Amino acid sequence: MPRSIPHLRWWIGGILLASTVINYIDRQTLSLLAPYLKQDYHWSNSDYANIVVAFRVAYSIGQAIFGRLIDRIGARRGLSLTVACYSAISMLTPLSNGLRSFAIFRFLLGAAESPNWPAATKVVSQWFPKHERGLATALFDSGSSIGGAVAPFIVLDIYFQWGWRPAFVVPGAAGLVWLIVWQRFYHPPASHPRISAEELKLVTAESEDSSQPHHRISLAWHDLLRLPQTWGTMLARLFTDPVFFFVADWFPIYLVAKGIELKSGLVAVWVPFIAADLGNFLGGGVSGQLIKRGWTVGAARKAVIIFGGIGVTALIPTIFTNKLWVIAILFGFATFSYAAFSTMANVLPSDLFGDESVASVSGLGGSAAGLGTIVAFELIGHFSDARHADAIHSFDPIILVAALVPFVGMILVLLLVRNTDATDRGLVRRI
Repeated sequence: MPRSIPHLRWWIGGILLASTVINYIDRQTLSLLAPYLKQDYHWSNSDYANIVVAFRVAYSIGQAIFGRLIDRIGARRGLSLTVACYSAISMLTPLSNGLRSFAIFRFLLGAAESPNWPAATKVVSQWFPKHERGLATALFDSGSSIGGAVAPFIVLDIYFQWGWRPAFVVPGAAGLVWLIVWQRFYHPPASHPRISAEELKLVTAESEDSSQPHHRISLAWHDLLRLPQTWGTMLARLFTDPVFFFVADWFPIYLVAKGIELKSGLVAVWVPFIAADLGNFLGGGVSGQLIKRGWTVGAARKAVIIFGGIGVTALIPTIFTNKLWVIAILFGFATFSYAAFSTMANVLPSDLFGDESVASVSGLGGSAAGLGTIVAFELIGHFSDARHADAIHSFDPIILVAALVPFVGMILVLLLVRNTDATDRGLVRRI
């Protein structure tokens, strides 16, 4: 009989974190190399936007489709398939030789990476009690910030020594190593050979709680889309994720447009991601503490959402400065605030829905975010090219919109995520 592992759920959370880190290094590779690939292949900003949009189209469609699939086949097999596929695709990207082939590989990568968040959200709903879900979600979601922070040092170092092709291969190989660990270590709580009886009781207590009359049924998409709570979770992602993806995919180009040399601006690229990482844990930790102090789940989550929606407006003053350190600080506070909001957006499906629908709802939210990001990126490419003659201010309108969109999202979430008659009927959990 294998010995139990103390706090096993947090070890599993750490494995999810590692998956997200690798996932983000994979996708950051292109954005970091974009200023150099644009020169090599003579791409405009609109050309680059089209490549990124190819990723987003597949990612958006895939989140809804594969989120549903994850609910059917389980997180263990689902995450195994997604990591194996996106690692292989990343390693094959060096076969690209122009705009069209880059777009094809990014489309395939987007489809392969899309199940990561729905699957991780499902694992959190199975393995963590409600007062820990915010922190557990922050843990795996922080992988996007950590991956974005470390990617410049890995990717650019490889690029300057060996060129762009090896820079795509190394992160892909890391995913295959992760896959071996996941297959050996992960099982659902009820069948895990290394879980203690005490921890199993803790993580399964709420699913057996009679005060939460959620029916153990898998709601169809059309049933889910009739619920305001579903729309609240979708709009929480729609009005936040595009802002972070703007930072992740366009920030190096934005700095160059501001007249900042990318080599000297690596700190500015790094700071927003580290700040976002801290914001993840602030959002998850504070909401968890509020729940432990007697706040309802809904009140605790919404308090953090209000902070996040207001905090992202810190982007606005960057319009009026070209100083690297000022831009880094303001982007850092904005992404710190965004990440607190984003953690709540990612944890809401597990707060509101039972295990049979968590990944489906998370996937719908990811699809909404993806569609919003596609529209945003097309507009960014168009307007930044249209204002190319005034390059230093070409991103000013884009920054203004990015600062205000999460504030609007905050208001919509406060209106939609509430207890309704669907709560009384057991279709969603009371918060």
